[in-house]
Amino acid sequence: MSPRARLLLFLVSAAVIGVYFTLSCRELPSFGGASHPYGERAVAAALAHRTANVVSSVNFDLRAFDTLGEESILFCTVLGATLLLRLARDERQHAAASEAVLPTTRLLGAVLLPVTVVVGVYIVAHGQLSPGGGFQGGVVLATALHLGYVAADYRVLERLRPLVVLDIADSLAAASFTAMGVAGLAAGGAFLKNVLPLGTFNKITSGGMVPLFNAAVGVEVASGVIVLLAHFLDQAVEVTGTGTQEEEA
Repeated sequence: MSPRARLLLFLVSAAVIGVYFTLSCRELPSFGGASHPYGERAVAAALAHRTANVVSSVNFDLRAFDTLGEESILFCTVLGATLLLRLARDERQHAAASEAVLPTTRLLGAVLLPVTVVVGVYIVAHGQLSPGGGFQGGVVLATALHLGYVAADYRVLERLRPLVVLDIADSLAAASFTAMGVAGLAAGGAFLKNVLPLGTFNKITSGGMVPLFNAAVGVEVASGVIVLLAHFLDQAVEVTGTGTQEEEA
C-alpha cells in the first residue's frame, strides 16, 4: 500500500471514529450531575453477586472478557520478549560478578522482601473485598523478588527466580482463566459466566468465581513481570557480544 493510500485510509477511519465518538459523547450524563447510570448498575451488580470491591466485580465479572484480552496481551508481551532477547550467535553469557552492598541496604532488603511477599499475597487474595486484586498484587509480588537484587546481588536474584517454573506458571495461569470461562459454557451459560456459589457478602469466599479469576491474574502478572524483567536484566548484566569481550580483554 502506498503512503498516499495509507494516509487516505487513516483519514477516513479517523473521520468515522470521530463521528461515532461525538455522537456517543452527546448521550453521556453531564459532569457534576446526580445521574450516574453506569456506576449505579455496576454497584447493583456487585452487590447482587456479593462482591464488596466493585472494581473487581467490573474487571472479573461484568467485563471479564475484556480482562481476558488484557491478560493475553501481557502473555504475548512476555512471549515476544523471550523470542527477541534470546541469546544471539554473536553473544556470550557469563556469570554475574558478586557486588559489594552496604550492610544497611542488605538489612533493609532482607526485612522488606518477606513483608512485600505477604502484602502481595494479601492484595491478590482479598481483591474481591478491598482495593487491589490480581494485577496490583502480581506487580507487588514481582517487585518483592527484585529486592533480593537490591539487598545482595544478581546471583541472589537468579536463585530467587526459577525461570522455568515461572514460565510454566505464566502459561498455566493464562490457560486457567480461559478454562474457567469455558466452565460457564459447559454449565449451560455464557463464556466466563459464574458457576460457583456466591458465598456470604464481605467474606473471603464471596464473589463466586471472582477470587479465582483474581488468583489466575495475580500468578500470571507476577510470573510474567519477573520473566520479562529477567530477559532485560540478563542482557544488561550477563550478556556481551563477542566484539565486546575482545575489547574488554
